[in-house]
Amino acid sequence: MTTHEPDLRHHGDAEVRADGRELVDLAVNVRTGTPPVWLREHLAATLGTLAAYPDQGAARAAVAARHGRPVEEVLLTSGAAEAFVLLARVLTARHIIVVHPQFTEPEAALRDAGHRVHRVLLAPEDGFRLGSIPEEADLVVLGNPTNPTSVLHPAEAVAALARPGRTLVVDEAFMDTVPGERESLAAARGLPGQVVVLRSLTKTWGLAGLRIGYALGPAPLIAALGAAQPLWPVSTPALAAAEACSGPSALAEADRAAAELALWRAYLLKGLTAFPTLRVYGEPAASFVLVRLPGAAAVRERLREHGFAVRRGDTFPGLGEDWLRIAVRDEGTTDRFLNALETVLSSA
Repeated sequence: MTTHEPDLRHHGDAEVRADGRELVDLAVNVRTGTPPVWLREHLAATLGTLAAYPDQGAARAAVAARHGRPVEEVLLTSGAAEAFVLLARVLTARHIIVVHPQFTEPEAALRDAGHRVHRVLLAPEDGFRLGSIPEEADLVVLGNPTNPTSVLHPAEAVAALARPGRTLVVDEAFMDTVPGERESLAAARGLPGQVVVLRSLTKTWGLAGLRIGYALGPAPLIAALGAAQPLWPVSTPALAAAEACSGPSALAEADRAAAELALWRAYLLKGLTAFPTLRVYGEPAASFVLVRLPGAAAVRERLREHGFAVRRGDTFPGLGEDWLRIAVRDEGTTDRFLNALETVLSSA
């Protein structure tokens, strides 16, 4: 029997780009209305400085200060995706575990670098909660909150995976969508082994096209990852964004947005309870909701006909064709989506 192997290179933006339709984007989890005006103006002001090579000093110091770390424990990257590639190239792990379902780029980067990857699949019936990880694993990769499940794992449970001789990589790309960033390990130091936390400015600030993220971890490993980067890997506008979005006023704005998002997510979840064939597993905590729905692949195509793009689930290991990921939006957009979903399901 042939086993279906998910397409690890499929991303939500493909759902929106395809066939040129004007679609409401519920497939990509970037906050709507971003970048905010003040950030766009700040980035535009850097254009007159582009003749000079980028200087990371101020941005790196700002990120370090935000998380209470020395600058030597901060690596600025061309999006969090670059960090996955750097880790795959630099680390020499023998037994690699990627916890799924989760964002697929880490596994793709590891496989591209020639590593053999083992998967630990979390069960929907357990709410996608963390389970046991093989003790022999010397590299463990997981997301928190996890894309696509939206589950937020307790920091204590994630930190408990740290071991001497093990590198634990925690993808916190969506942590700033959680009020107070509770359960984050970004400021955690002194855990056993090597703990690397990856962050992104993409989701909250609408900077997917700018490519800016960073890695936090032990100084020797951060130095090794930096040595694997090309010269000037992060542009001047991206550095300006990293500095600005690490300041107190930006962090306060992000937390207000996260609180509003939580209200919108609750509104969406309440609306979804009207559909008896649809089920949400676990407790969503991020800017998207994962649902299981019989015939979801056909439903997704029908929703496109009604002007809505949602993310297919079958490209995530551990899921299949009956899964969809839905981005959280404002209540008006959610109402229109729920009406479209009701039309699609009633005509099935």
